[in-house]
Amino acid sequence: MANSVTETLLGAVVLLTAAGFAVYGNQTVGLGAGGDGRYQLHASFNSVEGIATGTDVRMAGVKIGSVSRLGLNPQTYQAEVGLAIRDDIKLPEDSDVKIASEGLLGGNFVEITPGGSDLMLADGDEILLTQSAISFLNLLMKFVTGDKEEG
Repeated sequence: MANSVTETLLGAVVLLTAAGFAVYGNQTVGLGAGGDGRYQLHASFNSVEGIATGTDVRMAGVKIGSVSRLGLNPQTYQAEVGLAIRDDIKLPEDSDVKIASEGLLGGNFVEITPGGSDLMLADGDEILLTQSAISFLNLLMKFVTGDKEEG
């Protein structure tokens, strides 16, 4: 009988742990039902190398949202990115967004630098000032081959 109680308690602990991971993952990735507490912004980039759906969106090093959508515009051949931003964070319309790296071997994230405008971006607006990802492999190849850009 004691063995059965122990197995039941152990099973309950496993189920509670699994539920805890599910709640944590839901909050971390921002997959709440219907995107509660978030508004959508859009931005276009020449390259989104190193980011994917769920990638962090940060301001001053603090996570304020996540990448909600990636796509390619067939007319401009630019990558279109959807950003789900927390409702309590209001961004000036002249804010800029770039794809930044956590370090030489770290992953990439989307970084937003707020502008100084009094007008704020609303749900569905587009951030026009963007900077694409920098490919360290391309930079290394240019260095090794001695390729110089002429301007």
